Amino acid sequence: MHYSTDYVFDGSGTAPRSEEAPTGPLNVYGQTKLEGEEAIRASGCRHLLLRTSWVYGARGGNFAKTMLRLAQEREALKVIDDQIGAPTGADLLADLTAHMIRAARADASLSGTYHAVASGQTSWHGYASHVIAFARAAGASLKVSPDAIEPVPTTAFPTPARRPLNSRLKTDKLQARFGLSLPDWRPGVERMLTEVLGR
Repeated sequence: MHYSTDYVFDGSGTAPRSEEAPTGPLNVYGQTKLEGEEAIRASGCRHLLLRTSWVYGARGGNFAKTMLRLAQEREALKVIDDQIGAPTGADLLADLTAHMIRAARADASLSGTYHAVASGQTSWHGYASHVIAFARAAGASLKVSPDAIEPVPTTAFPTPARRPLNSRLKTDKLQARFGLSLPDWRPGVERMLTEVLGR
C-alpha cells in the first residue's frame, strides 16, 4: 500500500484527472512522489497505489484548524480561490485502505493505481467559508463571519514551490472496481470540526 498525490500532475485545466492521464509534476515534491510510484510499478509486486489530495485529520495541524485560529484573531481573511480540489479525511483514507487491502488480497487483479478523494469539489476559499460557517453555527467564538473572507488568486501568496491549480481527481475506477461510493467532502469536514471544537 502506497500513498501518492495529485502533485504528480501539472494542475492545468478544469477536468478531473484519471489514473491514466499524463503526469507532469510542477515541483520536487511531485517529482519524487512520481518516482516512488514508478519504482513500485517497476518492482512487479502486487500493490495498491492511492493518489489523494487535500488530506486532513482531527489530530495535528490542518487547513481548517488554521482558519479557525485566524478567525479568532482577525476580523477578515484572504483565502485562495483558484486552486480547486476535494478535502479528504484521513479517516476516509483509512477506511478505503482497509476495504481495498481485504479485496485485493482475495483478487490479485485489483492491484494497481487508484485515485482516492472525497466527492465534490471546492476552492480553499470555499473550504474556509464552510469551516467558518459551521464553527459559528456550532457556537464557536470567532471574529470573522463567512462574508468577511475575501477570495484571492494564488499569486496573492507567492511560494517557492509552484502548486497545481487543478487538484481534481477522477475516482470512477476505484468506485467501480471495489463497489464503493465515495461521500461528499462536507460531512467529513464537519465530523472533524465537531471533534476539534468539542475539545
